[in-house]
Amino acid sequence: MSILSADRLDTLRLIRTRNVGPVAFRQLIVRFGSASRALEALPELAARGGKQGFRPAEKSAVLAEAERVERLGARHVFLGDADYPPLLAQADNAPPALIARGDLRLLTRRCVAIVGARNASAAAVRFARELAHGLAAADLVVVSGLARGIDTAAHLGAGIRATVAVIGAGIDVAFPPENADLQERIASEGLLLTELPPGAEPLARHFPARNRIIAWASLGTVVVEAAPRSGSLLTARLAGEEGRDVMAVPGFPADPRAQGCNTLIRDGAILVQNAADVIETISAIDQRLLRMPVRGYAGEPPADVGETERRAVKGLLSLSPVSVDELVRQSGLVPALVQTALLELEIAGHLQRHAGGRVSLG
Repeated sequence: MSILSADRLDTLRLIRTRNVGPVAFRQLIVRFGSASRALEALPELAARGGKQGFRPAEKSAVLAEAERVERLGARHVFLGDADYPPLLAQADNAPPALIARGDLRLLTRRCVAIVGARNASAAAVRFARELAHGLAAADLVVVSGLARGIDTAAHLGAGIRATVAVIGAGIDVAFPPENADLQERIASEGLLLTELPPGAEPLARHFPARNRIIAWASLGTVVVEAAPRSGSLLTARLAGEEGRDVMAVPGFPADPRAQGCNTLIRDGAILVQNAADVIETISAIDQRLLRMPVRGYAGEPPADVGETERRAVKGLLSLSPVSVDELVRQSGLVPALVQTALLELEIAGHLQRHAGGRVSLG
């Protein structure tokens, strides 16, 4: 039998329901007051958005997930729990639930993300390893994504007891395969974290979501080597959008793997030459951030929206992402009505949410 209570199982069921992302989850809880009441309301909300016959996730499926997580020696951590990572909890798009193996207390300490290219140069790999070692020696925790190249070097350099690995797969899936032993060691002595259920494969669409956890759980992000339009640059952008420090290691201009870092520095990122540069940057951050109360599900409940308002909002959407604020301005509707219309469209599968509070037609 699962160790999760009935309320927490309902919460997990809502989280695992198709088309209910972190923003929709938060709005549903604010509107209906509990996961159980939100589950009851979902079919009607989906019908208003244009989807008939909508069904929430099956109770048996989430019960099986909870029992499997327990068997794997891991546990669910929900937003609002005392041990949910405090910095991550401050983000509006924070994952409603995480699955963790290891010591969650690592994420209550000063954390720095180190990310970079999978096909990194030998010099960059060595630099990342030495940088992580220097940060760990200063009692900082290194957060990365367990990928080949820079990520692996960062985890090894920090030492297993001072590192957090955030993965884009199930807690029981080793990826890349050659890091299986390292992943198990981190789970046993450090911290292994994911928001995906057990068995989830490492698909490309999972990694942007993984990157936001890396960025938002850390006080700052260091990019060691990155090509243009890489996942590492996405992590840096996500860090900047949440007010975290973005740092980058400069590289030789003719090397494509250095272009991303050099561009970040040109655009205002902090230049990093050694661990002391990172430590100086992090030391200037108000450490009260680490002790801020965990964010709950507060806010103004969305209002009921009529067909006229719903059509007006949907008519402003296209395949190009637009900010919700812009939809409010152009529609002339109050924010609560726009948010409700977007929520109904999202649950019906007609809306896609993007970073920076932007949305588009799904």
